[in-house]
Amino acid sequence: MTGYGKGQAESLTSQIKVEIRSLNSKGLDLSFRCPNAYRDREMSWRKSIGDKVKRGKVDLNIHREVIDKPISGINIKWLQTIMSELQSVSSEPISNSDLLSMALKIPAQNIHTDILESEWQAVEVAINKALDSFQVFRESEGATLSDDLEKNVLSIEQGLSFIEPMEKERIINLKERLIRGLADLKYDKNRFEQELIYYLEKLDINEEKVRLQFHIDHFRQSMDDGNGRKLGFIGQEIGREINTLGSKSNHAGMQKVVVQMKENLEKIKEQVLNIL
Repeated sequence: MTGYGKGQAESLTSQIKVEIRSLNSKGLDLSFRCPNAYRDREMSWRKSIGDKVKRGKVDLNIHREVIDKPISGINIKWLQTIMSELQSVSSEPISNSDLLSMALKIPAQNIHTDILESEWQAVEVAINKALDSFQVFRESEGATLSDDLEKNVLSIEQGLSFIEPMEKERIINLKERLIRGLADLKYDKNRFEQELIYYLEKLDINEEKVRLQFHIDHFRQSMDDGNGRKLGFIGQEIGREINTLGSKSNHAGMQKVVVQMKENLEKIKEQVLNIL
């Protein structure tokens, strides 16, 4: 399903922006772009995204902007974080005064040789915000999609009611056409009636109408499940019944209705691709 979402978060030293876009696809095709410094956790993020986004051609971009804050007006949290990181890599205790001295010599933009935990957390916050925004967008799209599906299904269903009054006319026209063709020929009327009944039985569409209505009802019920594959299979069954109606119609008006049904079904097939 098409969708868009964005999220933003900030750590002590970086501002993180995440954007997610998606287009229709039968499976999940995830394109992941992020700074090289984040590659260590790319697979983990891919998995978490895959757990929430099942289908679609998805592009996810992570933008990182280093915050170059001057040390004047002292950022205590920043200093405490750097001092803690320096102590953690030392095999022996370092006095606070020495740690402070070392921390003050480190430019803000150079502290990311190893990403601080606060930045990893900020990235994950931004990703989750983007995913939440993305899901809200897709839910809105889903509501619109549901309305469109119902309109097209209803149009197919209404086609059945349009066909019904044409059926009797179709039989009368067919019988008259056959009689006109035999007007100059001698034929057994009883045999003609038998053949006509056989022919009309082959053109009877009652079973197709019943099955088509059943599939339409089944389609509506399955829309609540949000299973795109299942809806696709039901759509195929609807198509079979519509095609049989067309081949048996033998009536210009009915053929016109069948063509409209097929147009609505094609729209349904395209829309179903947007559903999980």
